[in-house]
Amino acid sequence: MVVIKIGRGATQRIIWILALLILAGGLTVAFFHLRDKIFPSTTFELNDELGGNIFPSLILSTATTDTLIVAPTEKGALGNPKSGISIQITSPVKDARLHVEVAETPFFKRSVSEFILPEEGKAYTVYPDILWNYDALRNNTQAEPITVSVEVQIKDREASQRVRTFSVRSINECLIGYNDKTGVLFAAYVNEDSPLIDKILREALNTRIVNRFMGYQNKRKDYVDKQVYALWNVLQRRKFRYSSISYSSLSSNVVYSQRVRTLEDALASSQINCVDGSVLFASLLRAINIDPILVRIPGHMYVGYYTDRNHSQANFLETTMIGDIDLDDFFPEEKLDSTSEGKSQEEMSRLTFEKSKEYAHRKYSADSARIHTLPRQYMFLEISKALRRKIQPLGK
Repeated sequence: MVVIKIGRGATQRIIWILALLILAGGLTVAFFHLRDKIFPSTTFELNDELGGNIFPSLILSTATTDTLIVAPTEKGALGNPKSGISIQITSPVKDARLHVEVAETPFFKRSVSEFILPEEGKAYTVYPDILWNYDALRNNTQAEPITVSVEVQIKDREASQRVRTFSVRSINECLIGYNDKTGVLFAAYVNEDSPLIDKILREALNTRIVNRFMGYQNKRKDYVDKQVYALWNVLQRRKFRYSSISYSSLSSNVVYSQRVRTLEDALASSQINCVDGSVLFASLLRAINIDPILVRIPGHMYVGYYTDRNHSQANFLETTMIGDIDLDDFFPEEKLDSTSEGKSQEEMSRLTFEKSKEYAHRKYSADSARIHTLPRQYMFLEISKALRRKIQPLGK
């Protein structure tokens, strides 16, 4: 055992040192307590409406319109709710000046926003400006996490920072399970403006099924159907096949989404499922001035089109039947003669077109009442000029 003896003078010095340390600690606590009283920090929460998910298709399709798909849950929200990212903050004084900075990410630039919080003690939902990088959103083909950092300060208070990880979804994910309005986002994948459509129309004209695409201008009763069939025929010649990729990796109890191929993706791969085929065909119809309709029932979608300018009658198509046959298995018209047996390519293409109309019409007749009265499970979406003022094509 070792015994250390400390002299009286040394003991006094230790006592003085301990006393000074205690005093210093007390002063430090008092200083920070006083500082917090004089300069309190700004407290806030960083939130969003879609469970931490950012949908490029939603942002791009409504960027130039006044449409608000995801409305704030709180009344009296400040800023632009289309930004998708919000803060929750209580105003400490009347007419508090709020300063919000959002740090840069690969999908948006740094932004600074200023707001006035009019009422003391009131909780506000505030949407700061988000300067989106639209090209980055458009080219995001797989869900990707990003860290969003937001710094908030109210005058005479210390700034506070919050950091949260969001998931930027693929451009191919269509938001469908948030409210009754989200079904309209399928219209974003109808892209009548795509420069690729001209090539499809040229190929269709080369079949000589029709000499020109005139929409509703030709007075012949069957001419609209002939134009639609010409589009059907050219997709069959391009060997489109059914291939479903409807599921996404989204895991959320708040929102649901469905994968949809863009027009460019569908043409490049010659693959479609019921949704892909419907939006692709609707794109072609819009391009030739025939008004299309997207019809959704539980687990399925098909396309319709009005047969006259007044919309007095509509036909419907089951686009998954485009790939039911391979035209190479049948005789081309130029090789068919009186000694040949079997069907020609044109006959088989026309047969599947008519069968597709019959099948889709039966589906519509069976579900018509529900389609027009149950918007959460069913959808009857006319891709009209009025809708285009709300939802724009995505493009790629």
